[in-house]
Amino acid sequence: MTEMTLTKTRIRAGVWEGVISGSAEAPAIDVQHLEKPLPGVTVTAVPERAGEWLVQVPVPVEVLSEGVQTFLIRNAATGEKLQHFTIITGVAMEDDLRAEVDLLRAELDMLKRAFPRHCLETMG
Repeated sequence: MTEMTLTKTRIRAGVWEGVISGSAEAPAIDVQHLEKPLPGVTVTAVPERAGEWLVQVPVPVEVLSEGVQTFLIRNAATGEKLQHFTIITGVAMEDDLRAEVDLLRAELDMLKRAFPRHCLETMG
């Protein structure tokens, strides 16, 4: 079985784009910002490239504010993190360490939710 990977390609006109490879069928994708799902995420087949899917994530203007905003992209079926992207507004790029800390916080929150479920599944 091939592992599914998501490669970011660009962000343009407020839409983050990437390509998923390693999936025969259109995968279900979950994009989270501050532990809330983003609406409008699309996954479409890449013409003439079997097993590749274009992922488009529109970034709503209401989530953009001063500082660092981190978005987690996960496989909805497994919860596995596929990718993330960060948008920084109103601060200089040398403050990029804040983006890494914000990502670590988001991933820690995801692990805190998944750990009890994992314990129940392995003990039962």
